[in-house]
Amino acid sequence: QLQLVESGGGLVQPGGSLRLSCGASGFALDYYAIGWFRQPPGKEREGVSCISSSGVNTNYANSVKGRFTVSRDNAKNTVYLQMNSLKPEDTAVYYCAASIVGGTCDEYDLWGQGTQVTVSS
Repeated sequence: QLQLVESGGGLVQPGGSLRLSCGASGFALDYYAIGWFRQPPGKEREGVSCISSSGVNTNYANSVKGRFTVSRDNAKNTVYLQMNSLKPEDTAVYYCAASIVGGTCDEYDLWGQGTQVTVSS
């Protein structure tokens, strides 16, 4: 079964860091763009970042530019989201998603279950 699994979430203080991982089972991520999304409490899901299949091209929401970094290690079949200088407004459930059909950051077909990130003192 094709599946994406996020991990690495937790509770951190403002200014702290977390690294989220998105791992694939049942298929290889090599050919696919991977997007990161988040859904704050009581809010709609929003895009955070995306990385191309090669890892060369990346994009970020304005709210996280300069603080978050997306990367991938295709040998480990894993995509990462390094989150630095975290703010309370970063609190959300974070999801990764794979672009299977299009293979770009423009459309997504497969979603993970999400991992909770809470930034609070």
